[in-house]
Amino acid sequence: MLRVGLTGGIGAGKSTVAVRLAEHGAVLIDADHIAREVVRPGADGLAALVSEFGPGIVNPDGTLDRAALAAEAFVDEEARGRLNAVLHPRIGARTAQLMAETPPDAIIVHDIPLLVEGGLAPNYHLVVVVDADEDVRVRRLVESRGMAEHDARARIAAQATPEQRRAAADVWLDNSRTRDVVLAEVDALWADRLVPFEANLRLRKPRPPRSPVITAYDETWPAQARRALDRVRVATGDKALRADHIGSTAVPGLHAKDVLDLQLTVSTLDDADVLADALSDAGFPRAEGEWADDPQDGSAEPWAKRFHFGADPGRPVNLHVRAADGPAWRLALLFRDWLRANPGEVAAYTEVKYRLARAHQGDGTVLGYADEKQEWVNAGFRRAEEWADRTGWTP
Repeated sequence: MLRVGLTGGIGAGKSTVAVRLAEHGAVLIDADHIAREVVRPGADGLAALVSEFGPGIVNPDGTLDRAALAAEAFVDEEARGRLNAVLHPRIGARTAQLMAETPPDAIIVHDIPLLVEGGLAPNYHLVVVVDADEDVRVRRLVESRGMAEHDARARIAAQATPEQRRAAADVWLDNSRTRDVVLAEVDALWADRLVPFEANLRLRKPRPPRSPVITAYDETWPAQARRALDRVRVATGDKALRADHIGSTAVPGLHAKDVLDLQLTVSTLDDADVLADALSDAGFPRAEGEWADDPQDGSAEPWAKRFHFGADPGRPVNLHVRAADGPAWRLALLFRDWLRANPGEVAAYTEVKYRLARAHQGDGTVLGYADEKQEWVNAGFRRAEEWADRTGWTP
């Protein structure tokens, strides 16, 4: 199943997006609804709150008096910790139960207001952030909820900043305009990205081959790589020795194919095999067949690796899983850092890429392009090793 985290600040119109996705067929799990469910009359969550904060937090009809609870639970960090100790495990357990009950081909949309504040983004295959200009959000809160303007602005200021949300967002929906505009964007997101993403994930389907296309350096590549690497780290836990953004998209100013190269370093390839299912479930299905880097010493065995690809059609990824007892993980980091430190080599490599991409623009695959490019790369490896010796570089 595909897990989509949906979030956005108060007044941004997140519910508009959630409802539309549900109309398309998404299974909607609403964190606010679950938070109310676990403290409904008769629930053990309400009983636990009464045990912690006293019977004064319950209305005469048996429902939770939220204002009275707030007066008790938000007086200091200790009280807030007691509140969270009651609510968070129950909310988490109910959320996990609902997710487990969904069909294996479901697209789950988890509507969670504090996704960014809670650092939860790596738990989802994709994070969608709904935003709107602050003045638009304030107007909505004043008109629809009857808030005073200063209260609305205070609520907005207490939440994550737009910059923090952008750092977590794989998809950014600006809901400042008319409702029809954002609904059209949601429709396209569903058809063009979420539906094929779910199918690619479930079927372990690799992206189709295409001829090499070189684009100018994209300033957002590092942030996109960080989000993907966070998901890799969550999936692999303590078996990951390190996870890095490598390849051309990791070098500022270098023109490249719009495909992120990531590297996961593990102790041995046996660990890589143990992690295969976890990485596949996290959005990086393992590719079939035997994979190895270009041997630098004439022997292919030390250069063996495992290869995973990104299932997200909107963000192509190559994930190279390499063993620390082999040479390739170090060489990938050295080549990246050497290029970063040598602008002249970046310019030369860019020229090689464009020349070979033109030569192979009708191939329908990148294999010929990659084979021809390897001659320049191998020579670059030798220059990079000389640079490492001069500078004392280490990974």
